Amino acid sequence: MSGRIDETRPFIPVSIAVLTVSDTRTEADDKSGQTLIDCIGGAGHRLAGRAIVRDDIGAIVAQLGTWIADPGIDVVIASGGTGVTGRDVTPEAFASLYEKEIAGFGELFRMLSYQKIGTSTIQSRVTAGVAGGTYLFALPGSPGACRDGWDDILKWQLDYRFRPCNFVEILPRLTEGKAPKRA
Repeated sequence: MSGRIDETRPFIPVSIAVLTVSDTRTEADDKSGQTLIDCIGGAGHRLAGRAIVRDDIGAIVAQLGTWIADPGIDVVIASGGTGVTGRDVTPEAFASLYEKEIAGFGELFRMLSYQKIGTSTIQSRVTAGVAGGTYLFALPGSPGACRDGWDDILKWQLDYRFRPCNFVEILPRLTEGKAPKRA
């Protein structure tokens, strides 16, 4: 990994909501959601919300919209629904809300994933973007993929101390020229 942690800068915790997209999971058996929650807490960030919604564009958009409008949520990380089957609609739901797509997130995830699972990574439609001053990240539904997305990308980009740049330092600028979030 290129980059480094600058210990002269303070750690700034962000508020992160976790969304699981699944027709079958419950909070009791949501291993991917729990993996993300453990990673978030272990890194010193705040869990701002957790939800499980079915594989339905309307349900995903509704939950994301609620969190995007919430000034207490900086980031949403979702797991599930990023494949290519008929039920996999998470990328479409996310894209319908983006003001700006972060195309490099999916590209980087698949590059890193290729080193672990080979060409099977091509089936992942991981995506990221910004809407209403909130970062949105959609990862695959397996605990391993969630851990990889966190450990290899998000842990670093959601740490204000990471240099040469990170998502946290530009968080206040995401709404430049736009109305701020309302409580």
